[in-house]
Amino acid sequence: MNTYLNHLLFGIYPYIALATLAVGSIIRFDREPYSWRSGSSQLLRRKQLMWGSVLFHAGVLFVLFGHIVGLLVPIWVFDSLAVKHEWKQALAVYGGGLAGTIAFIGASMLLHRRLFDPRIRANSTFADTGILALLWIQLALGLATVPLSLGHMDGEQMVRFMAWANGIFTFNPTASLWLDGSHWIFRTHIFLGLTIFLLFPFTRLVHMLSAPVRYLWRGGYQVVRSRKAIGHG
Repeated sequence: MNTYLNHLLFGIYPYIALATLAVGSIIRFDREPYSWRSGSSQLLRRKQLMWGSVLFHAGVLFVLFGHIVGLLVPIWVFDSLAVKHEWKQALAVYGGGLAGTIAFIGASMLLHRRLFDPRIRANSTFADTGILALLWIQLALGLATVPLSLGHMDGEQMVRFMAWANGIFTFNPTASLWLDGSHWIFRTHIFLGLTIFLLFPFTRLVHMLSAPVRYLWRGGYQVVRSRKAIGHG
């Protein structure tokens, strides 16, 4: 890949995407708090939603956690703990491959539901379907990297990606050089991931930032009354 284009996509674009993610999310939460939701279509084809949603969220959460730990933890931390890069790559390939497959199956069910159920399609926005399609493609690209990684289990590729991610977050101007010459599937996977970050504040994905953890310690019961009961009260 051309050095300038490589630097533009993997040295400059990451900051544009991450800045948009942070600033855009804050602005949306401040100006449009009532749009900060997942927009569930649970009442329409609930069974398929349940299976697809559980598989998708379980797989994606594992994949996301693995990416955060695997890419953002400084290399010296693993070296000081005597964790070999080959072991780390093996865990990423086999564990990430399994979680990615589960998430891909769930995403396929959710995307099929949105595209082929007339009622759900009519109640879906372009952003709803578009972001789900992008996530489906991203998962497919991630799974496509597994055979490539199996062919190079020496840990060298893992070090490349870790050095790039660490370089971005430490504002190293030469960080993009670590991805120069890597396979196009890896680069496309990274670029699409950054693009999803860029689009994050403008989609239903924002609900990931406000998980309802407060319900875990909420005391007492939730009282629900029907309209008829309230009218005769």
